[in-house]
Amino acid sequence: MNGRTRLYEFPGGFLELQSTDNSDAHGGFILQFSDHEVVDGRQNGEPVMRYRPTALGYLRTDVSGLAQLWDESEVRRLAQRLGYDFAGLVIYDPLSGRPPLARLRAQATKLAAEAVITPGPEHFPHGQIPAALIQKLDVITVHPEATYARPAIPGISHPASGIERIPPVPRR
Repeated sequence: MNGRTRLYEFPGGFLELQSTDNSDAHGGFILQFSDHEVVDGRQNGEPVMRYRPTALGYLRTDVSGLAQLWDESEVRRLAQRLGYDFAGLVIYDPLSGRPPLARLRAQATKLAAEAVITPGPEHFPHGQIPAALIQKLDVITVHPEATYARPAIPGISHPASGIERIPPVPRR
């Protein structure tokens, strides 16, 4: 079953659509609005002051299995060791039927997170870290310990199979 994910961004939120090539399977979607908007380090027009950059954790329950608590503690430990202000974990359960990256992106936007830390690349679809996620956040894996950094120059894209990034709607 081949799938495709489309991410549409707009001021104040985003829409994630999933489709499959299998006519019997249903795709998923989520429409997420931010409670507040963070633009260029400003929240609702006011500067956001932080002593340390913020990081989120992300894991899948089906991948972690019985080791979920261990994976959670490993993510927290790495965040602390790297000097991040750890904002919490986004735990994805595939039985929920929701798109896997929607909640992660929503929380990252809401908290103005700089990074997402995950136990390993196998926690993402097809064992590959989505390029659309790397465009927005640094992605750090615990095993193997590696960092997939955002491009320093906006507009540089990373190749990704099955993910198409739609540019944000311009503000008026």
